Amino acid sequence: MTQVDFYILESDSDDARLRLACRIVDKATQQDQHVFINSSSDVEAQKLDELLWTFSQGSFIPHRIVRDELQQPPPEPVLIGVAHAPAGERWDVLINLAAAVPEFFSRYERVAEVVDGNSMRREQSRERYRFYRDRGYKLNTHQV
Repeated sequence: MTQVDFYILESDSDDARLRLACRIVDKATQQDQHVFINSSSDVEAQKLDELLWTFSQGSFIPHRIVRDELQQPPPEPVLIGVAHAPAGERWDVLINLAAAVPEFFSRYERVAEVVDGNSMRREQSRERYRFYRDRGYKLNTHQV
């Protein structure tokens, strides 16, 4: 069964939220896991694309933004998408930055929900928490 972790930031800074997502990506890729980041918009996907080049000194995480369904598995361990699942069978970690639970979440071994202090996004995260809880998923909460 998919493990679901909620990472809760006090800050309502969008930058802090995206940087936390990058930190989760970094840890996952160090463990040879493949990651799909479900972003909330094309603008957010582009920001993540830039951050994954620069978020920590001397690091680069191979990644790609996917806007269309891929015909074959990509060589990059990290994909950034908007509202659709990638093709292939490499389903280790899903980082959800979107408002709703993506319908494809259960393909992944682990889901990381990144929550910041923005009141609207915090309320949306509560709805996602209830969604997972009501379906019997084990939930972990981490104050960051």
